[in-house]
Amino acid sequence: MTSWVDIPKDSDFSIYNLPFGIFSVGNGNKKMGIAIGDQIVDVYAIAEQGYFKELTVDKGAFVTDYLNDFIDLGKPVTNAVRLKVQDLLSDKNHSLLDQTKVLVPQSEAQMHLPVLIGDYTDFYSSIEHATNVGKIFRDPENALLPNWKHLPVGYHGRSSSILVSGQNVYRPKGQVMLPEAKDPVFQPSSKVDFELEMGFIIGKNSRIGESIKTSHAEDYIFGKVLFNDWSARDIQKWEYVPLGPFLGKSFASSMSPWIVTLEALEPFKVQGPEQNPEVLPYLTYSGQKNYDIHLEVGITPKNGEENIVSKSNFKYMYWNVAQQLAHHTSNGCNMKVGDVLASGTVSGKEENSYGSMLELAWGGKKPITLSNGEKRKFIEDFDSVTMRGYCEKDSIRVGFGEVTAQVLPAIN
Repeated sequence: MTSWVDIPKDSDFSIYNLPFGIFSVGNGNKKMGIAIGDQIVDVYAIAEQGYFKELTVDKGAFVTDYLNDFIDLGKPVTNAVRLKVQDLLSDKNHSLLDQTKVLVPQSEAQMHLPVLIGDYTDFYSSIEHATNVGKIFRDPENALLPNWKHLPVGYHGRSSSILVSGQNVYRPKGQVMLPEAKDPVFQPSSKVDFELEMGFIIGKNSRIGESIKTSHAEDYIFGKVLFNDWSARDIQKWEYVPLGPFLGKSFASSMSPWIVTLEALEPFKVQGPEQNPEVLPYLTYSGQKNYDIHLEVGITPKNGEENIVSKSNFKYMYWNVAQQLAHHTSNGCNMKVGDVLASGTVSGKEENSYGSMLELAWGGKKPITLSNGEKRKFIEDFDSVTMRGYCEKDSIRVGFGEVTAQVLPAIN
């Protein structure tokens, strides 16, 4: 399938992708957009011409601050909109060829958080990452805690501080226990870290008391995004016993603006790693539930060039998205459209595939040397961190764009 739109080579936003997002131009209203190449399809402009009449979707639904109401229409509608736009953009259909107002250059648009996020949960589902963290912080011989291979560990995060790509992150302040000290001090974190993650967006409400089966989980997932779960390791280390992450995580998380639908990711499903011991029945699943998504992280120091520090893949995840959602709702916890569930740090087996500075620099013992000669144990002020992800198979590329943010000094 090809398009009459000029799509740059190796663009994440091929005609096979068509992810959804929210954009605006100048002081104009926020609108729903679909990315193709380096352009944005103004879905409202298409609706104005009557192309969605058979879907009985009011065109006003496409002038909106968030995608929640559109997603809530259900996959029969959202998939139909995407497939209709795909047809209109194909080189076999020239209906929109002269309708220049339908396309907006991405360079002229401002992207916004695509969904109103009610709740956010972060998992801990990479066995390589969990093992590395256990070796650094606890007992190298017993790196995984006893429950880790029996359930997808997670914690409830803070949705208010989830930022769209491009928004700056301020260095957090908090209590820190310095080496050899007897009492904590309050100061800016000296160990700000990134965590390479994927997030998935809930696309269907569930009832309180209802448990979602792994076989039905994909019906409740609209799509996926890149996600950077920023962490302050020194604050986290002092506070996390006994109740887990709190201020060391809640200061910021960054999310990519384009939601890639599960339907676009379907060709890139793969089998996940073997799970041993055998999981409990509610966590069993059939078929392929992992995704072959190539991931990378770059660090750009102030006035410097980008350094790629990690190349990983989402297929490594021990616990898949279906199991995460099944476990999250196993106690009857209800899901709402727009909720975000993040995967936890994505790390592979090789050192250059680790998904955090904590692992890459091994707790600060093995600093990374950047191309300008500077060394990094953790992220410094004015460093920018950029994450990218894409799938590719049989000359078909479906990508996520990027999620990027610069770390600024703590506010006094």
